[in-house]
Amino acid sequence: MSVRAAVLDPSILGPGVGVRERSIDRFAMAHDASHYLLVPDVVLTPETAEDVARIFRASSEGNHPVTFRSGGTSLSGQGVTGNVLVDTRSRFQRITVEQAGRRLRVQPGATVRQCNAHLLRHGRKLGPDPASEIACTIGGVVANNSSGMACGIEQNTYRTLESMVFVLPSGTIIDTADVGADAALERLEPALYSGLQRLHERVNSNPASLSEIKRLYSMKNTMGYGLNSFTDFERPIDILTHLIIGSEGTLAFVAEATFRTVEVLPHAATGLLVFESLRDATRALPALLATGLATIELMDAQSLRVAQRAHDCPQEVAELSITTHAALLIEFQAHRVDELEHKATDAAQVFAALPLTRAPVLSTDAGVRSALWHTRKGLYTAVAGARPSGTTALLEDIVVPVTELLPVCEALARMFDEHGYENSVIFGHAKDGNIHFMLNECFDDPIQLARYERFTAELVELVLSHGGSLKAEHGTGRIMAPFVRRQYGGELYEVMWAVKSLCDPAGILNPGVLLSDDPRSYLADLKLVPTVEKEVDRCVECGYCEPACPSKNLTLTPRQRIVLRREMKVAEDAGDSALLAELRDDYEYDGIETCAVDGMCKVACPVDINTGDLVRRLRQESRNAVEQKAWRALSSTWGAFSRVGGLAMEVAHALPAAFPVAATTVGRALLGHETVPLYDDGLPGGGSRRPRPVPTTATTDVVFFSACITTLFGPAEGSLGVSRAFLELCERADLTWAVPDGISSMCCGTPWKSKGFSAGYEHMSSVVLPALLTASDGGRIPIVCDAASCTEGLLTMQQLAIRAGGDFAALRFVDAVEFVYERVLPGIRITSTVPRMTVHTTCSTSQLGINDAMLAIANAVAYDVRVPIDWGCCAFAGDRGLLHPELTASATRAEAAEVMAGEFNAYVSANRTCEIGMSRATGHEYRHLLEVLEEATRPST
Repeated sequence: MSVRAAVLDPSILGPGVGVRERSIDRFAMAHDASHYLLVPDVVLTPETAEDVARIFRASSEGNHPVTFRSGGTSLSGQGVTGNVLVDTRSRFQRITVEQAGRRLRVQPGATVRQCNAHLLRHGRKLGPDPASEIACTIGGVVANNSSGMACGIEQNTYRTLESMVFVLPSGTIIDTADVGADAALERLEPALYSGLQRLHERVNSNPASLSEIKRLYSMKNTMGYGLNSFTDFERPIDILTHLIIGSEGTLAFVAEATFRTVEVLPHAATGLLVFESLRDATRALPALLATGLATIELMDAQSLRVAQRAHDCPQEVAELSITTHAALLIEFQAHRVDELEHKATDAAQVFAALPLTRAPVLSTDAGVRSALWHTRKGLYTAVAGARPSGTTALLEDIVVPVTELLPVCEALARMFDEHGYENSVIFGHAKDGNIHFMLNECFDDPIQLARYERFTAELVELVLSHGGSLKAEHGTGRIMAPFVRRQYGGELYEVMWAVKSLCDPAGILNPGVLLSDDPRSYLADLKLVPTVEKEVDRCVECGYCEPACPSKNLTLTPRQRIVLRREMKVAEDAGDSALLAELRDDYEYDGIETCAVDGMCKVACPVDINTGDLVRRLRQESRNAVEQKAWRALSSTWGAFSRVGGLAMEVAHALPAAFPVAATTVGRALLGHETVPLYDDGLPGGGSRRPRPVPTTATTDVVFFSACITTLFGPAEGSLGVSRAFLELCERADLTWAVPDGISSMCCGTPWKSKGFSAGYEHMSSVVLPALLTASDGGRIPIVCDAASCTEGLLTMQQLAIRAGGDFAALRFVDAVEFVYERVLPGIRITSTVPRMTVHTTCSTSQLGINDAMLAIANAVAYDVRVPIDWGCCAFAGDRGLLHPELTASATRAEAAEVMAGEFNAYVSANRTCEIGMSRATGHEYRHLLEVLEEATRPST
């Protein structure tokens, strides 16, 4: 029986399990952050633990291996398979805060960042603090026994996980929080229960085993199974629970985990200690450890050079003149300011005795601290992103006693030179003796593959000879599975295999991961990275972009859009025309039509890839000459078109909704979903004409560029609209404005740019920018737009024109929110307030960096202001929410649920289409923040 025949039987799986078997789905899920690649035969998306139990039973009957995937940030190959891949990210996302934040119950698809956002209101956080917290999920955190930069082994997953709900390969489901959990395990799984008892006795009766376990688990160690479970616990249920932690999906599926959280120390000071050499930096560790530092992060010379190439490199790093230098990023944390100051004062004496190249500065400024940590957290992807095209990035992860760190680092540096690995970096958690290093390798070259094999053999010998572990944080995976015996010895290795056999006697869970008797298995199924195109080649498939993507739960993520371009290239080179045609056909909707091109992926991407740029280019390449000509003509008649569009919306709004809905449905059937928007009764009527031109004078304070979407879409019922509200606010603050000539025909160009109509976009740019240069008196006066997406669009238009040689650098574009915060709010008086307000910040306000200004205005007019924890781009994206309403529905689902669970008196955003999208999603009328501010500052009567 084939895999699909076994797992697609609805009578076995039940209705809760989604099945994805298209090539585009399988290839999209084949890629994770590791350097391994296996294409699953089928992808399943269960909703419940019971669904997983049914999957296990179906797979067991046909002996089809099962692997779990959630965030896909794992680096060691534990999340890929050529068989059944179970996606636990998209549906297992529930987060429940308990005991005022002291406990957190969470499903495996939620990210660490999401969890900490829920806990922050209580002054708590998770103990594990991996650098990939933006994207890594609880499923991966538990499966890999994650730790991080500050938690060490005291606050890692093993130490802070209180209970779990797990599913064994037999289908047995147990909640270890139940008082009868141990008895239930004995009753339901007697062979497993008694087997764990025998292994407990075996381990604890062997002095050599006890000594080795004590030594290896006194430091970070994710190599093999957590055999310290046998020495730390006695009850089989507790032993099994802690064996599952770090088992990388080879023993059971964790459907829910409950953590004991840790307190967030509210005060911190961060600084950079710079040394002449790596030797000086590592020699300083004993003295620094004695000061009570929360973190000590090592960066070698090459790491610092890479960090300097980043566009947002902090000044403390950018100003360094680097030769053989090394640096330690340090941080003190404390409950109180005086405690923090005391720690810093005591540490100053230690610093003075160190061979530093400059006096260290410990900063408590949130911006400075964040910039330094951003540099450290982004090292892996920054280095990998700068790798030569066509090579694969490998991030290795080892640990040795701190006293052995210097000789190991020096030996690694020699090995890089001897094996010809250029631009390799060493960085990591020096406080724990845990370092990471990067290699770039071309696995399709037999000579380089042999080099990698020789290097690995030397690495194993180096680490073990210095009393270390071959894996500290990233999990054993496929990469180190053949070396578990070498590290632990035959006796403990046999215990590990006994654990595997007891839990998974059929061997269906993630075979080849964590344990392998094949000494060369780590060289199998290596990922080849073809050169494709500039938007694709830098991607390291880390997955940081995925949580920010509006289409992540509907079609594809940015990472998947990129890897599918690679797969199409591979299919083309291999002459597999059938696969290529299938991928291209499905990519049209999944990859192109349902991309919001909102740019939030770039905000999250550590190598600055905007997948929206790729999609816009692909859209442009698909446009024929007739379409280009039509949209070029539209750019010349935009004023008339927008007025007619607004009138059409007004007529549609006045009719029974069934009529315009039917008309647009027919139009979509005839002309296509990418051409005709779908009307619904949640849309507003048409807007009013844009303000009439007002000439610029010597006393003009602002040039007002009202967005054309205010003509197409009218304001909420009873509201002035943002354009009138902005002008009213300016008048109250005694500010004067001008409006450019020809404003009715101007646009920021986004409709043309996002759809790929280059000729129309270029024409609109040639009209708008010169007119604004004139209206702003050569750039003297700021130009303010009342829709955040259009402000961003104008800035993009300016940047592109400058790159093309245009003289428009003097223009200053400011969003209305930022302008009102800086120039208007101080000069007006609040006369009425709102009790509770929820704020939908937008992708554009985020990229413009004005969310803080938005919240400051909100807090000026409301007593209680909330930004939903599950905030995300609404994906309305101009007309994308009308062309593909399913995209906006998917993108807003989590945020809408959070909003609807609360009670608010005002619902605000900063862009009319975003307001429409959120109104549609929540059933509450969203308005522009400035409309609410205008009402709150009306003169009292």
